[in-house]
Amino acid sequence: MKTIKELHEKAMDLAEFAFVAKIRGKLAKAEKLFRQAFESESQAARLVPNNPSSELTRSVLYRSAATLALDCNEFCEAEQLITEGLASNPPSEIEQELRELYEQIKKQAVSVEPISVKSQELTQVAN
Repeated sequence: MKTIKELHEKAMDLAEFAFVAKIRGKLAKAEKLFRQAFESESQAARLVPNNPSSELTRSVLYRSAATLALDCNEFCEAEQLITEGLASNPPSEIEQELRELYEQIKKQAVSVEPISVKSQELTQVAN
């Protein structure tokens, strides 16, 4: 099993590669790398014990994982990670950043175009 540090370092490396791919216009590759970074960082965050001595590390990893979830348009997962990050007693600066990230998620989730389904298609699926 990988350590928290190994998972975090892997996530940060993947995120860096994802940003480079995005800048170079390789969007499919960037998306894949962001997803891998998100998965690694969220795993690292969830491995940190929920106790006062590890709260700074814990809350920073949750903030990072939520940001990566947002990069993947995983709004529900990002919201869950923010909730978990706020569940204990994060330092005030990290708490504020988590709350700002939550506001950003609400704005981005609203701007995502809804899927259009015709009522005829719904009837076919229901039957």
